[in-house]
Order: sequence, then structure tokens, then C-alpha cells
Amino acid sequence: MTQTPSDATHDFSHLALDPALHTNLASLGYHQMTPIQAQSLPVMLAGQDVIAQAQTGSGKTAAFALGVLNKLRPEHYAVQALILCPTRELADQVAQETRRLARTLTNIKVLTLCGGTPIGPQIGSLEHGAHIVVGTPGRIDDHLRKGTLRLDAVHTFVLDEADRMLDMGFQEVLDGIVGYLPEQRQNLLFSATYPEQIQQIAERIMQAPVRVKVDADTRRDIDQRFCLLEGVARTDAVHRWLLQERPDATLVFCTTKKETDELATYLQAQGLDSLALHGDLDQRERDKTLAMFANKSASVLVATDVAARGLDIEAVNLVINVHLAKEPAVHVHRVGRTGRAGASGAAITLFEERERFKLERLRELLPEEPVEVAPPDASILKTSGFKAPMVTVEIEGGKKQKLRPGDILGALTAKDGLAGSDVGKIQLQDHRAYVAVKRALARDALNLINNGKMKGRKFRARKA
Repeated sequence: MTQTPSDATHDFSHLALDPALHTNLASLGYHQMTPIQAQSLPVMLAGQDVIAQAQTGSGKTAAFALGVLNKLRPEHYAVQALILCPTRELADQVAQETRRLARTLTNIKVLTLCGGTPIGPQIGSLEHGAHIVVGTPGRIDDHLRKGTLRLDAVHTFVLDEADRMLDMGFQEVLDGIVGYLPEQRQNLLFSATYPEQIQQIAERIMQAPVRVKVDADTRRDIDQRFCLLEGVARTDAVHRWLLQERPDATLVFCTTKKETDELATYLQAQGLDSLALHGDLDQRERDKTLAMFANKSASVLVATDVAARGLDIEAVNLVINVHLAKEPAVHVHRVGRTGRAGASGAAITLFEERERFKLERLRELLPEEPVEVAPPDASILKTSGFKAPMVTVEIEGGKKQKLRPGDILGALTAKDGLAGSDVGKIQLQDHRAYVAVKRALARDALNLINNGKMKGRKFRARKA
């Protein structure tokens, strides 16, 4: 069964939600549902299994979070919902959004269980109980095998970005986790694409699911160009486009980890602040890379599709596809990283004549006829590179040391310190913090942190 947009009203007030959730939605300014919310929420609230296909940024997290929260019994202190995500970053985002939507409910505890962090403190948190667990498959599997996580009270099971989890090789682990779940439960599966593997897993774990689909929003203000390469290397073409466009934030998509590393290194050698993001980075490197790109300390993030899925990256000016994606839906998902929240964006896709068949397959998903262009002239290479406006200072202290953004800002802007406008985004991890400062003031910022105190104690800082 497939749901269509006309089957549901788009006003949250029409939903049969707990009054406390309605109150919170109104306070958050949530009045009109996005298309994926309008199609999936009534089905979820009716207790049916759902397969929902929608791109990142469509409002899917709020959709399944509301479905989960509406069924919770706060007085029953057991894990009632399990939400699986492919990466720690996405799990953190989902947990944060779920807590925000739950703030008018009584004492709801949302716990994240992800790899890349020590398991001991997680076991301690589980002993204190939780209503909702959000985690990555590998770490959830670890807890189940240790017997530190019980799922016998789960009534809702959510797979977020299911296609990505399958891409990452979690098929066997997912099947194992399902074996710990009660047979009587609601299953909610969210995915940007719908490959055959998704159909297979749906058939194994779901009961008469309703499938809803929202086509990618190709009407946003995105200037798409397709660059035909004739005698120009791809790395050279990427460099030329960056010099011509000079964007504040560019996301470059590569096919392999090796290509990602090589392109990022090449661009660094040309004087551009570029970073690589792929599956071989450990969690600390990944956190630092994402923090530096998000706070404008690096202008270019070169990434694989798998690494870039699920990232909450705002204000990307330009997307460059080094190759045409194998699947048209993947291309739309990549391009959808720019032109968000009413801003305009641009996307440049490199291709060779022998790849034209992929462009033809993509044509029906484009809002208009593809615009073909040549690479910028080689003379552009004579112009100088450009540096990111900010620099990241990494502080050896974070949430576990009771640091808050206000403590860091206060240390940097104390008497004879920086102006508030000189300080950018501040991001706290468990044991470290990243703060962006204007490039010319990096040394001053380091001196202020290293020679000063926060929370009555000294913290070490270095340039990331």
C-alpha cells in the first residue's frame, strides 16, 4: 500500500497526539507538517508499520520521534523504543531532536549508545534506566551480547537511513538485533533510496508496511551545471572551479576513500583549506574534521557518499561531484546538501563523454534540461588560493569536565581579550571542545586559554 500526499492534511493540530506534544509543537513554531510528516505520521499513529523514503532535511526525524513519543508510558521505566542510526553524528542529532520534542512530557529519558566512546559509562547509564535508546548497530550489538541492554519492552523499532546501514555492511548485525526484539512491535524504516536490499529487509522484519515516498525537492534555488571534461584531469577541474567560484563552504563528493584522500591532499598543496572525510577516520578525527568544516575553518570537505550521509551541515554554498553518481537518487541526495533553508546554492558535476548515459538516466529527475559547461580556463590557475576565514582551537576539556560554551566564550572575551564577534561556533564533545576564532587571532586565542582558567582550573589548547 502506498500513501499519497493528498491522503493527509498538513496541519499538526489535526493529529491525534498527546496534548503535551501539541503544546510543545506550538511553542517550537511547528504548525504545518512537511510532506513526509503529513504522509507518515497518521499511519504511524494508527500503529501500522511504515517504510518512508525521503531525503535528508525532509523532517523525517521529527516524524518518527513524534510517533515514538506518543506511545511512551513515562511511568514504565524500561526501554520502549529502539532507534538505530548508521553513525554517531546522526544518532546524536536524532537524540537531541527527540529530547526537544519530548520536553513537555514527564521525565522522558533518551540515551545514546554509540561506538567511538567508552562502553563503561554507557553501562552505568543503562543501569539507571531509559525510555528511548538511540544508537549505532555495532554498539547496540555489543550491549545485547553483554546483557547490559534489554529490549523485551520495546514497542517501536526505528531504522533511520537504513540504506546507509546496509551500505556499511550492517546487514548481519541488524538481523541479530531484531532477534532480541519482541515479535509484537511497530517497525518504522526510513531511507533516502530504496534498493533491493531494503525490500528484502522489510519483508523479513515488517508486517504489512505502508510505503510512503516524497520525491526529492528539485525546485529549490540550486544552479546545476554539468561540466564535460575533455583533456582536463578531474583534480585539475575541481581546483579550477574552486578558484572561480571561491565559495565559503564546498562539499566535494568522491567515489572511493583513496580518491578522497588524494584530492584533499592535492587541494591542500594548492593552498586551499581542504579536509577528507571517509570511513577510515577514527571517531576523534571525524569529530574534528566535521567541527572544522561546520565552523568555517576549512572551506572544502572532500567526502565519500557513505561518510557524508546523515551529516547536519548548514550553509553549503557549492557541491562538486567528481563523478556522476551511479544512481540518479544519489545525485539528487548529494545536490540537496546545498540551497537549503531558502538560501541559493550551486552544484557542478564532472563527467566524460563516455559517461553521458548516466546523465541521460538522471535527466528525468532534474527540474530543467541539464546545462553543460566547459571547465574554467587554465588561466584561472594563476590566481591565488583562498583561506578559510576562521581557525579552530581545540581545548582538552568538554562536557565531562563541566565546561559550557559560556565558559569558553567568557575566557576568550575577558578583559583585553577578543571581541565577541571574533569568536565563531563553539562545539562541545565529552572530553574536548572546538571553538572557531578569526584566523588572524588564533595565537591570541591560544594564549588566553592556555594562560587563563575556566571553572577554576587550567585547560590546554592547541590549533586543530
